[in-house]
Amino acid sequence: MRQISSREVYRNRWMSLREDRISHPDGSPGLYSVVDKPTAACVVPYEDGGFHLVEQYRYPLRRRSWEFVQGTWPGDGPPGEELARAELAEETGLRAASLTRLGRVAVAPGLTSQECDVFLATGLTRGPVDREHTEQEMEQRWVSRAEFEKLVRDGVVFDNTTLAAFTLFLLRSLAETS
Repeated sequence: MRQISSREVYRNRWMSLREDRISHPDGSPGLYSVVDKPTAACVVPYEDGGFHLVEQYRYPLRRRSWEFVQGTWPGDGPPGEELARAELAEETGLRAASLTRLGRVAVAPGLTSQECDVFLATGLTRGPVDREHTEQEMEQRWVSRAEFEKLVRDGVVFDNTTLAAFTLFLLRSLAETS
């Protein structure tokens, strides 16, 4: 696929939307609409054999969603560990003694350029929560690993980044036991 032209259709401080005219490998024309967003961080807060989750209302889906901590800076803040620590403290009040990068996932590669770095947070201590105004109805709770897996099976945890992060967590756990 080859890009012929690109034009920005919309922009705000969190994302932009562009329309790209493309040429497919056989030469036929096409159009791609792409949401560009900065790299995000997803944090798997692991403690006492379980996970800290947050629940929030996801407007595009018109329902609430239980997830691992995740987010991005508005504009062009640095991705990586600094972002992960900031999101963890903001959404849960937790601070991590150790933050280990588990990998990177593509959020929705057919729609957006956004990728997400996944971190395992351990050695957790509590501090003040400092949520953004848009997170005012966010809830938090700790669940055992067995309960988390049941929430996944029951479709209560359905967020793709959370599911991908759990897969990376499992792969790390398997590697440590082999």
